[in-house]
Amino acid sequence: MRDSKVIGAQLLEWYDRHARVLPWRIPPGKGNADPYRVWLSEIMLQQTTVAAVKAYFERFTSLWPTVQALAAAEDARVMAEWAGLGYYARARNLLACARQVSEAGGFPTTREGLQALPGIGPYTSAAIAAIAYDLPETVVDGNVERVVARLFAVETPLPTAKPELVALAGGLTPGHRPGDYAQAMMDLGATICTPRNPACGICPLIGDCDARQQGIAAELPRKLRKTAKPNRKGVVWVAWRGGSLLLETRPAKGLLGGMMSFPSTGWDGRDLPPPGQADWREIGEVRHVFTHFNLSLTVLQGKLTGPPQRGHLVPAQDLDRNGLPGLMRKVWDVAQAEHDSLKEQA
Repeated sequence: MRDSKVIGAQLLEWYDRHARVLPWRIPPGKGNADPYRVWLSEIMLQQTTVAAVKAYFERFTSLWPTVQALAAAEDARVMAEWAGLGYYARARNLLACARQVSEAGGFPTTREGLQALPGIGPYTSAAIAAIAYDLPETVVDGNVERVVARLFAVETPLPTAKPELVALAGGLTPGHRPGDYAQAMMDLGATICTPRNPACGICPLIGDCDARQQGIAAELPRKLRKTAKPNRKGVVWVAWRGGSLLLETRPAKGLLGGMMSFPSTGWDGRDLPPPGQADWREIGEVRHVFTHFNLSLTVLQGKLTGPPQRGHLVPAQDLDRNGLPGLMRKVWDVAQAEHDSLKEQA
């Protein structure tokens, strides 16, 4: 039978020597992290890789070093800085949470209080409670699921196995340095107990791993076969008037909520006419993959011959490509290439 204290001690000893250096962390054993930085990093890391988040985190904390500063920021500025991270509902919840925390005078200091905030679920509340307040909460992300599935040779496929893995992880969570332990488990999964070709030979828990002993470590965790994503189609209009482009702010709720975009229709539940009269011509197609569907958008470009029916005109020279969501960056790249080509031919 496993001794959770021994496992905890082995993992913390390994973490003290091999912890990843990340901009939102403090060194192992050096106290508790700032809850604002822990919260911000965890929200950014949802559905996004560590490598992609680092630059965003550093820019955000440079612009808004405290939760109060973020709470006072303009929505459009925050959404523009978030562009590229995807899953834009996170950015809307980020602002709502920051404002609620700022009004309350700080973050709650319990998991229950944290989980009551906008955009904070069971995993994020546990991570903040453990890492910022050193509470013995069980933190289970994808890396931890993989480590635990292999330690206990759990062959039940994900996501069915989630409750079992959480319970098993809970039995290992120590009362001593739980914040460092949580990050150690994440680091173990990210650097050694990897999805493919796990480096079992240098794992600090090799002697406790049932999957290793059974020769099935690389096969776990098993996963249910995914169903094919449906395909959707739509139209997007790139409208010019003089040297300006027509843009609109998408509805606050829904896909790309609150983001600056070119007018579009047919793919997001909205059935809208063209945003104005123009000599519309088809210039290409863009493809984009969302979490639950694949999208193909036909790109139409033209010069408005009358006032726009919606949106607002922005000088093309002022358009910040990086402030557009990924889908609309693709649209702009197609439109800009076509526009430049026509200018060269003129």
